[in-house]
Amino acid sequence: MNEMEWINSGKEWLLTKGPDFVMNLVVFLLILIVGAIVIATIKRIVARLLKASQRINETLERFFVNVLGKVMWVVLMMIALPRLGIDIAPLIAGLGVTGFIVGFAFQESLGNLAAGLMIILNRPYEVGDFVTVAGHSGAVKEINMMATMLATPDNRKITIPNSSIWGGPVENFTCNPTRRVDLTVGVSYDADLNQAKQVIESVVKGIGLVHEEPAPVIEVAELADSSVNFVVRQWTNTADYWTVFFALQKGIKEALDAASIGIPYPQMDVHHHGLGSGNPTGA
Repeated sequence: MNEMEWINSGKEWLLTKGPDFVMNLVVFLLILIVGAIVIATIKRIVARLLKASQRINETLERFFVNVLGKVMWVVLMMIALPRLGIDIAPLIAGLGVTGFIVGFAFQESLGNLAAGLMIILNRPYEVGDFVTVAGHSGAVKEINMMATMLATPDNRKITIPNSSIWGGPVENFTCNPTRRVDLTVGVSYDADLNQAKQVIESVVKGIGLVHEEPAPVIEVAELADSSVNFVVRQWTNTADYWTVFFALQKGIKEALDAASIGIPYPQMDVHHHGLGSGNPTGA
């Protein structure tokens, strides 16, 4: 086909099919524009409703809104593409096969996504909580659909895939407003146990951050090899846990020393038998 034939063919197409194509293109663009406005409006309304409900957190809210937006765009394209004469049936069939292949290839990522959804729905921890998960401890800095970020006490950042978290235990140290501080205090067997208990009790009562209710518990818990061990249990606000813990350790030691009550430490006695001092070889 020479150049003139191409030109004549193009003119014929413009005269016969051009108006319909232009009309369909205009309709296609109008569908996209109106659809985009509708989708944006629906996303804003849904986001506002989810935020007002206060039943799900911000991460899950964004996830739902984004998924809803993508689904609506797929539906919109299925409505708009036929206006350009594009048959979407083979496209839908191809998407099914492609989805299977992608799902198999990214099954680990999909596992993290599913685990992230379960974490966000069940809320075993929130941003700011101090937790132990998957063998790591730290303050939760971020929760997204794929991973959880922790900041350790020495300011290291740990990123843990959600699938590693959701299958195991989650220990949350700060989810409740109060915590119990447990100590074990050993005194010597020669000590007056009633006096020792009174000394420990005076230290506990002297720390204003310790709650009066539930009442502190100070009792003999064990007759150990080298010491009589008291268990010392008291409740405090979670935010004050370590302040109370350190104050008790220091205060009890100083108070027992002031009362001349010994805090024993393990000792080993070694006895020599059988050999005379003048002949170590025994010959």
